[in-house]
Amino acid sequence: MLLLLQWVIIRSLFWGISISWNSVTKNFQESHPECNSRVPAILTALENMKLTSKFRGSDVVEVQNFRPATTDDIGSVHAGPYISGLEKAMDQALEKGLIFIDGSGPTYATATTFQESLLAAGAGISLVDSVVAASKVSKDPPVAFALIRPPGHHAVPKGAMGFCVFGNIAIAARYAQRMHGLQRVFIIDFDVHHGNGTNDAFYEDPDIFFLSTHQAGSYPGTGKIDQIGCGSGEGSTLNLPLPGGSGDTAMRTVFDEVIVPCAQRFKPDIILVSAGYDAHLLDPLASLQFTTGTYYMLASSIKQLAKDLCGGRCVFFLEGGYNLSSLSNSVAESFRAFLGDRSLASELDDPSYLHEEPLKKVKEIIEKVKHIHSF
Repeated sequence: MLLLLQWVIIRSLFWGISISWNSVTKNFQESHPECNSRVPAILTALENMKLTSKFRGSDVVEVQNFRPATTDDIGSVHAGPYISGLEKAMDQALEKGLIFIDGSGPTYATATTFQESLLAAGAGISLVDSVVAASKVSKDPPVAFALIRPPGHHAVPKGAMGFCVFGNIAIAARYAQRMHGLQRVFIIDFDVHHGNGTNDAFYEDPDIFFLSTHQAGSYPGTGKIDQIGCGSGEGSTLNLPLPGGSGDTAMRTVFDEVIVPCAQRFKPDIILVSAGYDAHLLDPLASLQFTTGTYYMLASSIKQLAKDLCGGRCVFFLEGGYNLSSLSNSVAESFRAFLGDRSLASELDDPSYLHEEPLKKVKEIIEKVKHIHSF
């Protein structure tokens, strides 16, 4: 079974260069990479590929009634002045259409961004509740997927950043600890960009293991291999920057040689996943070359990892992915993996686009990570 939570945000949050208010147009909103077409494109693909509850019955449960996150939920990760300041800024956003959010980078918001961001965070919380409840009555609970915007993994404790307002996955991790006693949370982030916000939120926390694979040198420039946590959290952060051109073989090797042994050693109570689909070879914002087949592999393998280690408790959170076609196909492949369907990646991928991977460099990075983390 798959728990799918849909929250389609109508207005957009934007990251970009500073522009005058008079030049902000509907065309700009629609052309921005983190546009409001992303989730509808995914939903359309899932419908066309017969992966929704309409076609799969009880195998896919679409959760649509849920509460927004409270300011206390958000405050478990983010600073109070940031939360209250953003809420107060909505009146200004209503007047101007788009506003600049002070913080770590030029992030823009509309008048509805605050409430929409509470709903996005609330979606993750709701799915944690659902997965935990299901795990109490079944040894094989459903995987959950929060199909939400805005994304969250760049949002730092003190502010917005990189298309992200609140750290959805970080908020869900704290909620799982606080409300369900799931003390040890393992977070996997396979977005092409480093999840610096999640990284920062738990950098000194030994009970939350944050593991990020991302393209070396990509935005926001964080996630170096020697950033491993500090204080009591030293060793509970693992950053693995992949060289440009890394693809399916690299990610399969990383999963087998790094992600699995780390998870086995950590012994999590729940696995949360920042599922970014922007490492796809067709994505415009990076230069890795994952195919849709890699996203099937990741979904299937993480589902099995959760089943082996933490009673199947696992929630995916949508992060990046900016080519609507590759994004939709890759999310659909994830759903097929969750449902136990065969992969259709061979029908979706064009191997003529692929080039040789830098596997020697990948192997060197993996060995360095193993040495640093002593496994």
